[in-house]
Formats: sequence, structure tokens, C-alpha cells
Amino acid sequence: LAGFSLASTHYRDAINARLTGIRDFLLLFFFIDLGAKLDFSTLGGEVWPAVVLSLFVLIGNPLIVMAIMGYMGYRKRTGFLCGLTVAQISEFSIIFVAMGISLGHVDKGALGLTTLVGLITIALSTYMILYSHPLYEKLGSWLGAFERKRPYRELAVATGRHDLREADVIVVGLGRYGSRLALGLKEAELKVLGVEFDPEVARALRRQGLPVRYGDGIASEFLESLPLKDTRWVVSTLPDMASNRDLLRGLREVHFTGEVAIVAREEFDGTALKRMGAPTILYPMRNAVDYAVEALTAIIRYDGAAK
Repeated sequence: LAGFSLASTHYRDAINARLTGIRDFLLLFFFIDLGAKLDFSTLGGEVWPAVVLSLFVLIGNPLIVMAIMGYMGYRKRTGFLCGLTVAQISEFSIIFVAMGISLGHVDKGALGLTTLVGLITIALSTYMILYSHPLYEKLGSWLGAFERKRPYRELAVATGRHDLREADVIVVGLGRYGSRLALGLKEAELKVLGVEFDPEVARALRRQGLPVRYGDGIASEFLESLPLKDTRWVVSTLPDMASNRDLLRGLREVHFTGEVAIVAREEFDGTALKRMGAPTILYPMRNAVDYAVEALTAIIRYDGAAK
């Protein structure tokens, strides 16, 4: 009841951040207690049922989600990425089975089977999510059945009245840094077009007067719809290497002749992006520190001269 009451307040995120340590600490005891109750003599006969059920969870769950999202009007890539996030059973499944054993509804063998399925699916789905973009590259051509001819749900926000037919700069990824960068370039009287995969972010920035295209900025078919012919710069603020690699490859496929700049959070990220073929690397943290040093130096020298 306390959790339900706090969930609707603006203190929720602050409390959640402070409880993370104790939550993980107490979760450790839950799994220790659960493991202590396992009967390992029953696990040998549960291996093949666990493999079959794990395959159903790892493959069947994503397919079900993709079918539902395709029917709802989302693109196959959206359905695929969402489907991978449910390709496992959670510890709650084990809790429910343990409760069933305590009530006498199921036997102890079910707990071993559920635990094995949990271990297999949680471990494998972690890597499926981690390598979701490369997986989609390999499987995307086979997933056409999970997308409508007209994915209306995403097309509804794909374009808007603030859309541009030409742009000086296209900013891909409108998070905190990307949105400030795009708005700053617009204030400098450049023609800026933003590209964002989050429809709520796209709507919010459109309300601020920034032209935004909603869509997957790393998909070749989407890049072909952008006004790249007259664009001088494409700037990517995407956070992960895989997305930036796909963006560079997509720009090459559509024969983009302008300049490309990519934001890197760390020095080794910049080195890796250089190897991928990114000609210009932006370092937000380094630039921020340099600006802070310059500003503080000017203030300190001014105060010293005044005294």
C-alpha cells in the first residue's frame, strides 16, 4: 500500500534510486532461500522439458508480441525489438510455483523445472537483447508477415506540418543532448530537421517549433525518405555503437555525399567510430569541460584584476 501510494507522486524516482541497493540485497536472500529448497535429484529428468519450454519462451514469446504489434499497426522492427524484451520468464514465475507447492497445488518437481527454464531464458535473452540490432539485420527480411502493408500506428506521427523538404543539418536522436543541439542550431538560423524514434519526444519538440520526422533513423528505407540530397550535415547522437554503425552503412547505401558527425561519450568510443568510417567525432563531456575551464579562468582573472 505504501508503494502504491508513493508511485503516483513525484518522489517516486528519487525513492526508487535510493532503494536499489537494499532491494538487490534482499533479492539475494530470496534466491538463496529458493536454491536451498531445490531438490537436485529431480533436475535430471527435467532437462528436456526445460529445453522445450525455454525454446517456446525464447522464440514463441517474441513471435506472439510481433504478431500483436503488427496487427496494432507497428513496423516489424518495433515489434521485433519489443518481442525480445519478453523472451524470458522472471523470478515471479518461480515465486508463483513456490506458492503453489506450499499450497499443495503442484509437486516439487515443478519448481526445479521452472528454475531451469528461468536460468536458461534469462541468460540467453540477455544476449538476444544485447545483440538485438545485429539479429534484426539477419532476420529482418524474414519478418515481413508481422508488418501491415501500411503500419498506420507509426505513420500517424511519421510526418507533421513542421516537416522540412530540405535541411542544412539533420540531427538523428533527440535525447537531452540531441534536442539541445538541434534547438541551438535552429536558433542559429540553420534549417534543422530532427529524427526521433520516440513519438512522445517527437510531438514535444514539434510543439517547440522544431521540424521532426518520427522514424527509425538507421533503417535504409527510412533514410531514403529524408531530404538528404540537399543536406550538408548529418549529426548522430545515438548512444550505442551498433546503431551508429547501421546509420553509417545506411547513409552509404543511399549515397549521401554530405558530412557526418557522431557524438562519442568516451575516447575509445571515438576511436571505434573512426574505424567505422565516421569522419567527425563530437565529445560532449570534453567540450563541456573545456568550456567550463575557459569560463572559470576568465572569471578568476577578472576578479584578480579587479582586486
